Amino acid sequence: MNPRIEKLEKEIEKTTAKIEELQAKVRELEKQKTELENTDYISIARSYNLTPSQLAEFLKTRQIKPTPQKQEETHEN
Repeated sequence: MNPRIEKLEKEIEKTTAKIEELQAKVRELEKQKTELENTDYISIARSYNLTPSQLAEFLKTRQIKPTPQKQEETHEN
């Protein structure tokens, strides 16, 4: 086989392995971030001395309902 092709194949394999490694690192970092965010949310909820059911009720009452768009905004003139 052409040595340049072999060289490119090795480079592709090396780069693909690096991409997979970096993607795994990103997934781990995202997991750590989510865990920290969850800890923050728990701390905030506890600071209000809410029971889990009170917290659930509070969150239900604070949900943002989507507002319908005006027809003028959906149609271009």
